[in-house]
Amino acid sequence: MNILILGSGGRESAFAWKIAQSEKCDQLFIAPGNAGTGQYGTNVNIKVTDFEAIGRFALSNAIDMVLVGPEEPLVKGIHDYFLTDEKLKTIPVIGPQQEGAQLEGSKDFSKQFMARHNIPTAASKTFTKDTLQDGLAYLATAGLPIVLKADGLAAGKGVLICTSLEEAQQELKEMLAEAKFGDASSKVVIEQFLQGIELSVFVMTDGVHYKTLPEAKDYKRIGEGDTGLNTGGMGSVSPVPFADAAFMKKVEERVTIPTVEGLRKENIPYKGFIFIGLISCEGEPYVIEYNCRMGDPETESVMPRISSDFVDLLQGVAEGNLHEKELIISDKVAATVMLVAGGYPGEYLKNKTLTGIENLRGSHAFHAGTYLDGEEIKTSGGRVLAVTSLQDNMFNALQQATADAARIYFDGMNFRKDIGFDLL
Repeated sequence: MNILILGSGGRESAFAWKIAQSEKCDQLFIAPGNAGTGQYGTNVNIKVTDFEAIGRFALSNAIDMVLVGPEEPLVKGIHDYFLTDEKLKTIPVIGPQQEGAQLEGSKDFSKQFMARHNIPTAASKTFTKDTLQDGLAYLATAGLPIVLKADGLAAGKGVLICTSLEEAQQELKEMLAEAKFGDASSKVVIEQFLQGIELSVFVMTDGVHYKTLPEAKDYKRIGEGDTGLNTGGMGSVSPVPFADAAFMKKVEERVTIPTVEGLRKENIPYKGFIFIGLISCEGEPYVIEYNCRMGDPETESVMPRISSDFVDLLQGVAEGNLHEKELIISDKVAATVMLVAGGYPGEYLKNKTLTGIENLRGSHAFHAGTYLDGEEIKTSGGRVLAVTSLQDNMFNALQQATADAARIYFDGMNFRKDIGFDLL
């Protein structure tokens, strides 16, 4: 098979690394890819939202499958684009069509979907510019802290946790009346704050059948001890110790099955990944959010724990026979430490030379925000490199990933040295 991966981050690097190991993969292309993905396949300089160029490339290179990494092309309808083109419609796209991608593309849609299917989640109400006064009045009656979520995609920045009524009302005005997050905040979901510990559960589905991939926990705050600004993710671990068999059974029965069956009942076609962002409140799972793709940096911890042929599983999604495919999950522990640019998550340094990858002793480096400048690896993103170690136990994995992270260097580099240590 000739396979095309869309994306350029650590998640796509992990996909490429895994897919390149499959005997079913003949040629692998990554568009646009990064400085690391070229070692697994061929990078192609096409933007993930340039559907016409992607379609032309797929036809001219006899692509047999397209795996979509990030959410933006899914929410904008890449899958639908292929289905409505006579020449492209026979090429399977792994990732939901536009309607299913609304699970991530619209917080209001996902909340209403959960309500219809009795899926446990925080109580919420949605407001628009026209109902701003109602929203302000609602805030005055709600408990604190309170969560404000921009309805649409806001590059991971559209969720605010407010600890005072004044702050909440000011933020709501800025989001709705002043378009703080652009079109993404034309609607705002006001949601009850849930206290607990978070984790990410990943489900592959062909629209009828599903398989639950390894769960993971990611770390969003820039500073150690979970302090400072929110980021796209500073690291992750898999498995998650508190997500034992009993807890995961609750997740399957109360969340996964109602989600997959709910999509089917509503005739929403869905072939791809469902990322369920959960919080455990005293051992009970509640859904914080859905995403319509795999997580990043969680994918960098999940992929190394899948021992079976990942391409075979992807084929199962495409062909509708996922239940016949084998998913083997390793008992080992994967820990991922993210190296980020100086200044991130604010204005950050770019174009710094990265060295030391050859010094890693028990980890793998998944490139995220990098590019090649001749022979040199240069930084291009806020999150630059994910260092993942797969070991027999949690302590060894965390220790190895953290030690190896320190063996890499670029000017202004920063990483958290406490990823996963709260779970020991």
